[in-house]
Amino acid sequence: MKQRTTLGHSTLNVNRIGLGCMGMSEFYGSFNEEESIKTLHKAIDLGVNFFDTADIYGCGANEQLLGKAFKDSWDDVILATKFAVMRGPNGEFTGLNGKPEYIRKACDQSLQNLGVEGIDLYYMHRQDPEVEIEEIVGTMADLVKQGKVKYIGLCEVDPETLRRAHAVHPITALQTEYSLWSREPEQELFDVCKELGITFVAYSPLGRGFLTGAIKSRADLEKGDWRLDNPRFTDEAIKKNLKFVEVVDRIAQSKGVSKAQVALAWVLSQNDEITTIPGTRKVHRLEENAGAFNVELTQTDLAGIEEYIPTETVGERY
Repeated sequence: MKQRTTLGHSTLNVNRIGLGCMGMSEFYGSFNEEESIKTLHKAIDLGVNFFDTADIYGCGANEQLLGKAFKDSWDDVILATKFAVMRGPNGEFTGLNGKPEYIRKACDQSLQNLGVEGIDLYYMHRQDPEVEIEEIVGTMADLVKQGKVKYIGLCEVDPETLRRAHAVHPITALQTEYSLWSREPEQELFDVCKELGITFVAYSPLGRGFLTGAIKSRADLEKGDWRLDNPRFTDEAIKKNLKFVEVVDRIAQSKGVSKAQVALAWVLSQNDEITTIPGTRKVHRLEENAGAFNVELTQTDLAGIEEYIPTETVGERY
């Protein structure tokens, strides 16, 4: 299996299993800075060089964490961060902002948090419905001209918006949720990305941990875990969605590998360019995820997954 790819319209050559860093600062219950930094350093040792964060993760704390961890090793790191989701003084979410002056301010703050002079890949986290995509991407293009950003990406946009954005400035990556229980991008986005030369970056490729089999009931989630408020993690949804885990487990047992490795290998098998950013705070999970490169899914395996995997997931993504 191809382990590296160069992101679209860029010189960024990345490991196709990167690391999503969100949970190191918030959202998934307790977290430990020392453990997170150890995991980040171990990622580099394993050849992982693509790290994903955002200014809202921990209200800037996640960017600061990466800045601390990689202070002496930025040459080994390709970093992506994001803007557009605003939060108030108490961490409350206050809406989306795509206005030029806000984008410029957000970029400067991220640079300060990270302690770097330039961001490798800068994403629009979500689109502000009050601002046209051409204006947003135009402002991002200005940041490229200024040297503050090397390449730009978008998250969770539809095919038409992606085309309009790409007409203003080359889009390097589209980041959208994709896994065995979130397959909407297959309908049109994959084809548009291929046509335009944009790399598809799959976040939550393990179904927010569900496809690993680690979550069999709500009792498996810590207090404060945002999944407790997610429609896919109600008692009823968990019970019905375990059918996804059963299919993955059948393949995993036949190969003597973990369910996480099968779920990741399936995502990577969709094409040779797709890149994933599974999140973890723990070294042993990081090592497990990296092992997905060694899992070969045959045509029989893939056909079996298609035959038995449920066609619908219980619960909306958000």
